[in-house]
Amino acid sequence: MLQFFSKYRYFFIVLAVLSAIIISLFYNALKPKEVLPVYQPAMVNAELVDSSMQYIKKYHTIADFELTNQNGLTITQDDYKDKIYIADFFFTTCPSICPIMTDNMVDIQKEIIDDKEVMLLSHSVTPQIDSVPVLKAYAEKKGVIDRKWNMVTGDKKQIYQLARKSYLAVKTDGDGGPYDMIHTENFILVDKERRIRGFYDGTDKESMEQLLHDLQVLKNEYKE
Repeated sequence: MLQFFSKYRYFFIVLAVLSAIIISLFYNALKPKEVLPVYQPAMVNAELVDSSMQYIKKYHTIADFELTNQNGLTITQDDYKDKIYIADFFFTTCPSICPIMTDNMVDIQKEIIDDKEVMLLSHSVTPQIDSVPVLKAYAEKKGVIDRKWNMVTGDKKQIYQLARKSYLAVKTDGDGGPYDMIHTENFILVDKERRIRGFYDGTDKESMEQLLHDLQVLKNEYKE
């Protein structure tokens, strides 16, 4: 028996390798493909959605916008055309969650620095305070790279409508009036069709790891 196996050992080695390859191919073929959901207002906690949109079940996309970034440049949806991007809402004088969120976004920036498909977009929720010079100083302090990340200010009502009606990201009601204030830890993953594909806690490291995982899943969708 030992002589038999010795005589045909190379055959059995090749057979074992081929078997492993075939099993791996079958496993990958049968394993369900991971796909991210496309979030609609009706799928999200009603507290996070404007009452006029809570029952929308399809075709939700991020609305057109026109805001100003840290360099005084006008930023619109066209600057994010054919891009995947991660959005959030912050303010430069925030003493609590915003510094943590910004630091986590800086870490994401490092991961995507050479990825031409992915960008970042941070909206100031106190645009009356966060002028272009203030945003510029904050961006430089945090290490924002202009080609990857826009920190934007502009019309408060527009920003608040984006948060509530487009990104489905905040609980606070209001139309962006002088006494309105929104605050959210959410990071929002947006695909190339301007659809929401994920929500993440911008203060939590594990959630950031999930975001990076989901980002790769989303990128794979565009490769197939």
